[in-house]
Amino acid sequence: MGLSRLAALHGVATSYSPSADATVPVPEDTVVAVLGALGVDATTPGAVREALAAAESAARSRLLPPTLVVWSGEPLPEPLTALPPGTTLELALEDPGQAPPPRMRVPGADRPDPAVPPREAAGRTDPADEEGTAAPPLPAWWTEPPLGVHRLAVRAPGGRSATGTLVVAPPRAPRPPARAHGFLVQLYSLLSARSWGMGDLGDLADLAAWSGRALGTGFIQVNPLHAAVPGHPTDPSPYRPSSRRFPDPVHLRIESVPEYGHVPDRGTLDDLRQSAATLSDTVLNKGALIDRDAVRDLKLQALELIREVPLTPGRRAAYCDFLAEQGQALEDHALWCALAEVHGPDWHSWPAGLRDPRSEETARARGALLDRVDLHCRLAWLTDGQLADAQRAALDAGMSVGIVHDLAVGVHPGGADTWAQQDAFAHGMSVGAPPDAFNARGQDWGLPPWRPDVLAASGYAPYRGLLRGLLAHAGALRIDHVMGLSRLWWVPEGRPPTEGTYVTHDAEAMLAVLVLEAHRAGAVVMGEDLGTVEPRVREALARRGVLGTSVLWFERDWDGTGRPLPPEEWREDCLATVTTHDLPSTAARLTGDHVTLRHRLGLLTRPLDQELTADAAETAEWLGYLARLGLLPEGEGDEEGAVRAVHRFLLRTPARLTGVWLPDALGDRRPQNLPGTWDQYPNWRLPVADAEGHPVTLEELAAAPRLHRLMEVFRPPGDLREPGPGTPPHAPPHPHP
Repeated sequence: MGLSRLAALHGVATSYSPSADATVPVPEDTVVAVLGALGVDATTPGAVREALAAAESAARSRLLPPTLVVWSGEPLPEPLTALPPGTTLELALEDPGQAPPPRMRVPGADRPDPAVPPREAAGRTDPADEEGTAAPPLPAWWTEPPLGVHRLAVRAPGGRSATGTLVVAPPRAPRPPARAHGFLVQLYSLLSARSWGMGDLGDLADLAAWSGRALGTGFIQVNPLHAAVPGHPTDPSPYRPSSRRFPDPVHLRIESVPEYGHVPDRGTLDDLRQSAATLSDTVLNKGALIDRDAVRDLKLQALELIREVPLTPGRRAAYCDFLAEQGQALEDHALWCALAEVHGPDWHSWPAGLRDPRSEETARARGALLDRVDLHCRLAWLTDGQLADAQRAALDAGMSVGIVHDLAVGVHPGGADTWAQQDAFAHGMSVGAPPDAFNARGQDWGLPPWRPDVLAASGYAPYRGLLRGLLAHAGALRIDHVMGLSRLWWVPEGRPPTEGTYVTHDAEAMLAVLVLEAHRAGAVVMGEDLGTVEPRVREALARRGVLGTSVLWFERDWDGTGRPLPPEEWREDCLATVTTHDLPSTAARLTGDHVTLRHRLGLLTRPLDQELTADAAETAEWLGYLARLGLLPEGEGDEEGAVRAVHRFLLRTPARLTGVWLPDALGDRRPQNLPGTWDQYPNWRLPVADAEGHPVTLEELAAAPRLHRLMEVFRPPGDLREPGPGTPPHAPPHPHP
């Protein structure tokens, strides 16, 4: 009981439920290892007793948790309402230019507190009132601070005192201004005639400018553009970066850097451009895979030349402002990049003194590598500028949302973030997933988790900095595995994923920081909530305005008939799609090609004929349902018509956002990522291609008849734009309800 109680106090689960009727105990060794990663010694019965006594004593004496959340205009949280009578509260506001609220005091028992209804206190209707349930009144002694992250100090009678972080967040994240459709694309896969071997930020801006104007799209969602771990070969997965805080300069459009045109050594630049053209040609015309290492090497050589061009006074001032805004975080990131050039990309193998970012040895290395540190700071600045250009191009093209950026679950254990923020990560642990119906062995993603206790003690500073960087030039942010805001499956090093356990975060605080930063940026937030998700988690996210993700093939009446969920029963607050980067393309699913691919790679758990039969039955059920709804006028046996039909279905749902997987618009049959594979399949290295597997450039895509026939589905009545090439003169009516 002692170990279970100690684990519960630190948010560590001692059992989990893979289904409603099953409970699986967590191995005791796992619990002990996870507690150790949280700084709690539970290796012996005596250590457990000592740690438990300390934790329970701290809980009894604590006036405030390390971080506290107040939702603007809503009832106060229990730690504030439970403060002893006579307690005083003082606030130091995040913005020192704002006048702080007056000192507050909880009245004594002899001075009753006249309560104020929340709606009157905040000048708004509380969500609880909208649902018909009156919210508890706000105490009259409370003066709501402005939105932000503030420091709160309390002093109770008898001399007890405490300080903590107070997060004051708006009730909801911003909503999309209107229903919108857009493309989902892995940016590296979309090459243009100007790309240097892979898609770049210039291509993103051009895709947004063209599709917003010509097709009426409201957004473009891209893969994470986080800084990758350099190496030969570089890990191609955008979901295992070195840093989530800073973008990868491999995405730069070299010719768009203002200093490019003033490089005196034109011959060398021309040679680099020719090498880049050859690299693109091998991908587009000779069957080669996208080679990030080669792209990075070419671009870095060009950027070294560009850096020799002096910045103009205005550009120099802008660069200095960027350095000041990013502060220590950028300096650490750039120093890690410089050290990685010398000692390799995993800081654990560096000389001992350099493994500590605050050591004397590291300070000396910083001075010796100052030129390289400045280069990597400069690259971060240039990339930030082109991210801003892409969002500006999207908004200028009339997009209601613009660029949707993606936040990966975690980072590489040897990368820049884990080096610079070592105290914030749980060392010896990896994030993954427990065993389920789809993967009996569970999953280990090789990503070290943040320590919930350290995040809370810091007022979630690493998390806030991360979000601000990503949201700076985003119309929306997608949170991969959004369930991780409340809990993550931790796997101790050296153990299989089946021997992991859940560790909880303060979900309220994680969500409040997310909503606050989204509000400041005016950005929509959506979460990838596919798979098994606790109902309370989805409800909390929806209440705070975080959109979910609904994929057509997974939307069934699971609590009833098991049949496809009628479109009117889909949730409104979601991004609705037919597929994602981790799933088969729609053409592959309709034809069964995804089953034969998995068979060739030895990934099936049943004989091929059984898998094909089951897959064909599921596809036939969906196509029959679409036909009954009148959404398949092309009839049976028309693969392209079926792709249009599933998108007509999405428009019948109330979903606020509808996403089109860009390869679907061309009939591409190959997945960008095939979970469960490593070397067996070229994950994250394929260019967008047509139905025959021929790579397609952005210029060809914009003129592709098949794409325009699909996008005609989204043309609203009364749209006077000319139909694209290949569009039938009498397209089926727009199926909005």
